[in-house]
Amino acid sequence: MRDVAVISFAASAVERDDLQNEVEMLTPVIHEAVGNSGIERTEIGFTCSGSLDYMQGGPFAFVLGLDAVGAWPPIRESHVEADAAWALYEAWVAIQIGEVDSALVYGFGKSSSSDIYEVMSMQYDPYYMLPLWPSMIDVAALQARDYMESSGRTERDFAEVASRSLGNAKSTPYAISARDASVEELLGAPMVNDPLRAHDIFKPCDGAAAVVLAAGDLARSVCARPAWIRGIDHRIEPHALGVRDLSISVSTKDAAQRAGAGKDKIDVAELHAQFSSEELILRDAIGVNGNTRVNPSGGALAANPIMAAGLIRIGEVAKRITAGEADRGLAHATSGPCMQQNLVCVLEGE
Repeated sequence: MRDVAVISFAASAVERDDLQNEVEMLTPVIHEAVGNSGIERTEIGFTCSGSLDYMQGGPFAFVLGLDAVGAWPPIRESHVEADAAWALYEAWVAIQIGEVDSALVYGFGKSSSSDIYEVMSMQYDPYYMLPLWPSMIDVAALQARDYMESSGRTERDFAEVASRSLGNAKSTPYAISARDASVEELLGAPMVNDPLRAHDIFKPCDGAAAVVLAAGDLARSVCARPAWIRGIDHRIEPHALGVRDLSISVSTKDAAQRAGAGKDKIDVAELHAQFSSEELILRDAIGVNGNTRVNPSGGALAANPIMAAGLIRIGEVAKRITAGEADRGLAHATSGPCMQQNLVCVLEGE
């Protein structure tokens, strides 16, 4: 296995941006990530992106993003119709097989262009689930209730997650939801979709993220403390919600084990939890204990740019390892209804 590291990370998010299109939103993020990597743009061997056609409302959303990258001279490029964390996985594989030594990975999306809670319903089974047209919040509430009944957790547990996440977000420049809020204050808020309140649900936003990967000696030559990817894996569960136990995340547990999450202590974990209940389900699946800082950035409750939020989790962990704040971290990304597909990435500093 080749040593591969995250050497640079950049992200942005705003609640709504009516003045910029996807290219204008993405360009400064890519320039920042490449500029801080120490590698010339023309020397990066591979480019891979994550985007979503039906959020943009047209086919081949990834082509638009290439205007921000610059495709001349010709570049080697690929894309995934998923969160950019899966684009990072593809780039990692390309470096592993020796085709390239570096890669640019990015993801972007403008949720404000539509009702993202309804748009993401297009992921459901088209014969039995989609005709009922439940929104993301509807199915998340069903999952939260199932989890409460099976685990004994309460609305207070959800509020504790939200209170910590919103407080942590105050140190995150691109956070759109950041404030001090006590658990009691949050529990006094009205229900949005029982048992979820507004603070338990991510706010739609526009945003982008980019990271640069490099292998071995190249990473060491341009970065004082690279964040090495020591394990990465992703697993998927059945599409139909009715055949899954929504109170647990089997795919997250399997991916974490295969990525080597349990081999040593985890200093920091960034979990792609779009609802407060999801963080608790993920913590149970991974086995995160009280010694691990969870979502110090505020997580997806602070900023959840669709198609970039999973990649941001990897970037946030890498940033803390590079800065010397952590020695070993875990990043998680999710995709699909009720966390159907999950990716776990374990990173370490030298």
